[in-house]
Amino acid sequence: MLLFAMSFLLIILQPSTGQFPRVCANTQSLLSKECCPPWDGDGSPCGELSRRGSCQNILLSQAPLGPQFPFSGVDDREDWPSVFYNRTCRCEGNFMGFNCGECKFGFSGLNCTERQLRTRRNIFQLTTSEKNKFLAYLNLAKNVPSQDYVIATGTYTQMNNGSNPMFRDINVYDLFVWMHYYASRDTLLGGSSVWRDIDFAHEAPGFLPWHRAFLLMWERQIQKITGDENFTIPYWDWRDAEDCVVCTDEYMGGRHPTNPNLLSPASIFSSWQVICTRSEEYNSQQALCNATGEGPIRRNPGNNDKSRTPRLPSSADVEFCLSLTQYESGSMDKMANYSFRNTLEGFADPQTAISNPSQSGLHNALHIYMNGSMSQVQGSANDPIFVLRHAFVD
Repeated sequence: MLLFAMSFLLIILQPSTGQFPRVCANTQSLLSKECCPPWDGDGSPCGELSRRGSCQNILLSQAPLGPQFPFSGVDDREDWPSVFYNRTCRCEGNFMGFNCGECKFGFSGLNCTERQLRTRRNIFQLTTSEKNKFLAYLNLAKNVPSQDYVIATGTYTQMNNGSNPMFRDINVYDLFVWMHYYASRDTLLGGSSVWRDIDFAHEAPGFLPWHRAFLLMWERQIQKITGDENFTIPYWDWRDAEDCVVCTDEYMGGRHPTNPNLLSPASIFSSWQVICTRSEEYNSQQALCNATGEGPIRRNPGNNDKSRTPRLPSSADVEFCLSLTQYESGSMDKMANYSFRNTLEGFADPQTAISNPSQSGLHNALHIYMNGSMSQVQGSANDPIFVLRHAFVD
């Protein structure tokens, strides 16, 4: 049953990570609640004439909600994407995408029948030119507008139930920062009320498949804007690290000489502006993050709260986690014991697998250790180290 549940999550999460296709961010699509764009290859909705897919009613899980979700029916993200669209493209075979115009991950070719294996590599095993190309790709993504997606700047209610679309353009890198924010943001309940104890990408079984789909889509967008079909995200193997070895100007940015909370001006990342970091401001305004720049990346690795995260994860922590035989258990949230997911996510002790949310292990430890932009869940993807460390988690 658990394997079925995980497979179902992987199926439904592919469209949910895409958020808002540009071609469906308009009054007609919102009022009709249909997002079935034509595929350029034959001009038919979802590429139906070429048997790539067809416009279908969306499929929603009928499983009951757990006690963790007492405010059912008030959040746009619940039963995604039914609040915005209840008819979307259902792709056949190895086709995927909002118009069935792409190949499923791991496939390529004209008809998406060619198996393609790509390998993610340790960032310290890249040649200098490969590493510099990766950094250049990151910077390009920060400066190229997304052609496929836009972001919502208001809730469905604020859009007057679709008659007043509220969307805006965003660059490719920040699209994924916003997506991570959108999945983990608080629920706006109206007035000055919010519900903070909710997260559609963390603290539950979907943590790993959601972030896997997120990384795969991120890679796909980099491949599209660079034309480099073989691009993969490198990873940082942080086991037994005594400090942030990627925090140098040669890699992800060193420490500023006079302000330890900022990046060195010699790093290309020092000029980057973060977005979606002011959750309390959005909550008080009952607004969504609109991707306006909010200042530079902040990072002060190692100067974190040692009572919560005394050290970076060890090889022994990782090996113990990998020895756990249950993907998920019990309450299936951050209180789960003997759960591989909860231990890897970092809410359970990496030496006992007993839940202890007051401590941060494995995945969570890296966030806290960075002591800056990475340490706030909603905006953590602002720091490009995010993709390196999540590639290793994956």
